Amino acid sequence: MAQYVPPVNVHTLTHTAPGLVIHYPQVYGLMNSEAEAAINRAIILQIQEMQREQQQVQTGTNPQTTGTFEIKTNERGILSLVLTNYTYSEPMAHGFTVTKGLTFSTATGKSYSLSDLFRPGSGYQAVLAAEVNRQIKERSIPLLENSQVTVSPNQDFYLADKSLVIFYPLYAITPYYVGFPMFPISVYDLLGIAPENGLLSDLAANVV
Repeated sequence: MAQYVPPVNVHTLTHTAPGLVIHYPQVYGLMNSEAEAAINRAIILQIQEMQREQQQVQTGTNPQTTGTFEIKTNERGILSLVLTNYTYSEPMAHGFTVTKGLTFSTATGKSYSLSDLFRPGSGYQAVLAAEVNRQIKERSIPLLENSQVTVSPNQDFYLADKSLVIFYPLYAITPYYVGFPMFPISVYDLLGIAPENGLLSDLAANVV
């Protein structure tokens, strides 16, 4: 049985500049002030990286950027969220959206990559890739290339509703009109390759 951990406090801050409106989350009131600072710093750094990525793609004039976020999990000492930035500049045919997932331990402030969720040597990449390719076939998702889709150690993901959700950037595996292809995988199906004291186990455990 896992001990009950209350959700963390999150409020919305807004950064504005010419052609830029970014709404982003900030956590506050954590017992561990260093963890709180680490989480908020990681969020800011990720937003800055997303802006740099968009500037490389949207090379037109008068760029307009809007940033939003969604909290996907805020329980059991886990905070998982998605940041989304949309930029349009003239005379581009369409805007460009960048979406990134961030997942933290609210006790330590550690930011988790996909590889951190699994035991070393567990073969998690093959397990996840097999499930992603199964869903692609089952859901008839069109691919840019007719080939097997892989999963990398730093693959984009978030945690939500007792699921690990793997997703890919625009143009990575599918045409633009598909948007961001997302593949939810039940955490219960992954416990055999996850550490006993890891995030997936904490998310799946009964709480007292």
